[in-house]
Amino acid sequence: MSFGYTVLGFGSGAEPLMSNSTGGTITTSGGYRIHTFTSSGTFTPGASGDVDYLVVAGGGGGSYGVGGGGGAGGFRTAAGFAVARTGLTVTIGAGGAGGVSSTDGADSVFSSITSIAGGKGADGLRTNAAGNSGGSGGGGTDNGGAGGAGTAGQGNDGGAGSSSTSYRAGGGGGAGAVGASADTEAGAGGAGTANSYSGSSVTYAGGGGGGSHFSAAAAAGGAGGGGAGGVGNDTQIDPVAGTENTGGGGGGGWFPGEGAAGGSGIVIIRYSV
Repeated sequence: MSFGYTVLGFGSGAEPLMSNSTGGTITTSGGYRIHTFTSSGTFTPGASGDVDYLVVAGGGGGSYGVGGGGGAGGFRTAAGFAVARTGLTVTIGAGGAGGVSSTDGADSVFSSITSIAGGKGADGLRTNAAGNSGGSGGGGTDNGGAGGAGTAGQGNDGGAGSSSTSYRAGGGGGAGAVGASADTEAGAGGAGTANSYSGSSVTYAGGGGGGSHFSAAAAAGGAGGGGAGGVGNDTQIDPVAGTENTGGGGGGGWFPGEGAAGGSGIVIIRYSV
């Protein structure tokens, strides 16, 4: 991507005015100027041109009482997105709440691009309950609760809960893979997707692991910030929250423990200099 501007008052070899863009934390790597937003703000281009973007929404919360893992926040990325010289809104979606009153995450937005929040895991004290839909869907509860649906182009479905009343929930979906369904163990969270717009390869948007009452080990969270699920009975391993600014889903809780919160999202914008 190149901005071969000839600017009045400068020679043709002058650095393009796009480099005067403002907003977020600004770094330079590999011939790109990078604007990283971990909180909401405004990106103001120094000139009209094309940028690359990564927009990740907040992950869903893991639910309580052998609850489903939270789905990862929606993951959207593209190159060559045209911007004009005007302030463009950047909104960073919060992670969904865990606990007894778990919630979906919140959308992240850059200009006209919206990544959809991750769906919360299903409430574990309700057998056959489905995870919420979202960027990626939350995991379902035991006795056949379905995983929530993911959004095409942004994430994947959550995993189903165990087919019997065995107190094992499904994992939340991730940007790169569906959440695992529970069987003899709770379901792991789906893996996220790697992106290098920050200047190095980072994996984002992993799903949260499902909660369990009878398991030998916690269900893993998906690579990309997904939190591991909790385990009850005599083991009592607390669930893990999704990692901030990755859009990871929160781990599902154990009976009668609470689920963990999802991780907040991130927006990264870069352009060639």
